Amino acid sequence: MFRRMRDSKGEAAITERPVAVVANAVPSLSEQTKSENTRDMAAARLKLSGAAAMPQTELDGDAKRRRRLLNLRVDLHRKLLEALNLSAIEKVSENELRTEIADVAREELSNSDLVLSKVEFDRLVKELVDEVTGLGPLEPLLADNSITDILVNTFQQCYVERGGKLELSPVQFKDNAHLMRVINKIVSAVGRRVDESQPWVDARLADGSRVNAMVPPCALDGPLLSIRKFNKVPFTIDRLIANQMLSEEMALFLHACVRTRLNVLISGGTGSGKTTTLNALTSFISNDERIVTIEDTAELQLQQDHVGRLESRPANIEGTGAITIRDLVRNALRMRPDRIVIGECRGDEVIDMLAAMNTGHDGSMTTIHANNPRDALGRIENMIGMSGIELPLKAVRQTISSAVNLVCQISRMSDGTRRMTSVTEIVGMEGDVVTMQEIFKFNRQATDDNGRIIGRYGATGIRSSYTDRFRQWGYDLPASLFKPEL
Repeated sequence: MFRRMRDSKGEAAITERPVAVVANAVPSLSEQTKSENTRDMAAARLKLSGAAAMPQTELDGDAKRRRRLLNLRVDLHRKLLEALNLSAIEKVSENELRTEIADVAREELSNSDLVLSKVEFDRLVKELVDEVTGLGPLEPLLADNSITDILVNTFQQCYVERGGKLELSPVQFKDNAHLMRVINKIVSAVGRRVDESQPWVDARLADGSRVNAMVPPCALDGPLLSIRKFNKVPFTIDRLIANQMLSEEMALFLHACVRTRLNVLISGGTGSGKTTTLNALTSFISNDERIVTIEDTAELQLQQDHVGRLESRPANIEGTGAITIRDLVRNALRMRPDRIVIGECRGDEVIDMLAAMNTGHDGSMTTIHANNPRDALGRIENMIGMSGIELPLKAVRQTISSAVNLVCQISRMSDGTRRMTSVTEIVGMEGDVVTMQEIFKFNRQATDDNGRIIGRYGATGIRSSYTDRFRQWGYDLPASLFKPEL
């Protein structure tokens, strides 16, 4: 098979031993007393599982047993890395790999005083398979479709987001070294690195999930890991409407805006749903147009046939070889795109993006971090100023007003829901001020006893300034679409 024989210093090859597994095993309490912080963490996890009323001695015993199982799993993982021919793992079936790992686990348990039930043993083998072939303790979280974010603060503390709310997960790593092995496995798979000289990194998993990691000296308490999970089923406008992120009237208006090639800016805070909205809006683009996407970490899921995907690259260990978003935008202009879609504008690439929008690449889209549509334009002004290009403020604003046609504001509400709170048009300049008009908005009315926000979407009563454009392209939107509800 693919096991490597041990060296010739008197150690035997791995052979099958009697299974050290019994039912209803009694946990061993021989390990030294845990610190107060670890006990508190154990109590919190048990509380989440409904066991908060257990006596303190039982809490300590349960925490110690879980710690012993965690240590055993990590030690076995290290031994597996020494015993398995990793280059051959991909060539064997999952059942064969599981059998080999179970043999190693049985041998180790036969030399230990730790006794496992069959359920515990099966779970241990599964966790070892995850360690060898996947991302160890993170695998169950990645497989859980109800989780949208995984946030590892320390090797002992991991939070997840479900339904817009954060909750503590029982997932733990053995130590910082264990967590670092998982981080390095993630970043090395996409040709990136993270260490003391480059203590942060953006990467992605094989399924497209977005990853950010930061390590000491910048991360004071040990490595930090954040994963924004990739949604296997792309969010369509219908799904967003079903999730009450926007109304049918807003969707109809946005469909006309995208099809008539208006330039759209999606604004919002971190985790508000900007990329999700961008994905949904791109579904309105005709299949016969050439689209070029540009991202720091590729996560857009365009459904069209004619799509060119570009991704930036950080500098190598010598500090050279970086490819920036601005480099990619400049090159994309030479690729004969009908539309350019930038995952996020956060630097001087905004200059090239505005230039593209002003020079024949109508219908382009991007996202930006801002709290409201007016702030979004201010952010663009600041990014142009920080690029080192000195232009009069009026000239900058004229460029913005002629390039950007529409701003969609996305907000994450206090109850965890995400909503498109405003759809605003850029209509021109009055003196030195960019003029805007809000077409649709979300009206917050109250909060119920469960903390859920109650409100409704509605038109402001202002008719779109692009009505004639819509009509010329064959989209005759009814006047009732822009009438506010009484």
